[in-house]
Amino acid sequence: MSEMSWAAVWGLVAGSALLLGAGLGYGARVPRWLIASAMALGSGVLLSAAAFELLDEAFRQSGLLPVVTGTLLGALAYTAGNVWLAGRGARHRKRSGHSPRQRQPSESQQAGSGLALALGALLDGVPESAVIGVSLLDGGAVSLVTVVAVFLGNVPEGLSSAAGMRRAGRGPRYVFGVWGGIAAVSSASALLGYAVLGGFPDSVVAAVTALAAGAILTMVADTMIPEAFDEAHAAVGLILVCGFLLTFALAHG
Repeated sequence: MSEMSWAAVWGLVAGSALLLGAGLGYGARVPRWLIASAMALGSGVLLSAAAFELLDEAFRQSGLLPVVTGTLLGALAYTAGNVWLAGRGARHRKRSGHSPRQRQPSESQQAGSGLALALGALLDGVPESAVIGVSLLDGGAVSLVTVVAVFLGNVPEGLSSAAGMRRAGRGPRYVFGVWGGIAAVSSASALLGYAVLGGFPDSVVAAVTALAAGAILTMVADTMIPEAFDEAHAAVGLILVCGFLLTFALAHG
């Protein structure tokens, strides 16, 4: 199998975690404390992956300037997209819907919110998947740490969001159609990350890697940590640290 095909396969593997999480969130009555714990663990995993797998690697490739520039551009791009989508009904797309003030709207409450939620899921998923393909450029072997980190981060994302979709009255066809589509897009994003950047110099690859890291960091802060800490219990901070250390150990083991 070619390296390009492997990029698509690994992107699909990581994206499939969204479907796994969605199945749990839609099909089971998951307790609030468990959703908060899962989001805290996923937040720690992704924060650590962005710092040690993405930004550290980009810095080793090309130094500080591409890292700072790419990270800021990624954060700005994600923020702009998130603000636009928030005004169209996707502000609480990662929320489980336990709090009445932070529930996803139904289509009758805000027309077009279903499309906005789907676009929000796309905005969240593409940077994570693209860096899987980019990791194959370094020696032809995928970064298993990146794949594992994205997989572990995607499960709670799908779980909490699907629980919120169910509470907003969205049916299984919509919910699993969205997350199945995002899993497919994850595969395509990983493939494109490998195919498009393969001929570019290290400085460009480093900047794009940092851009993805900036988007991931902003996504975690905007959409995952709030869900974890709004349902806070005594161990949420500890669980986040455990997720952070899990990825750190994988990266340095």
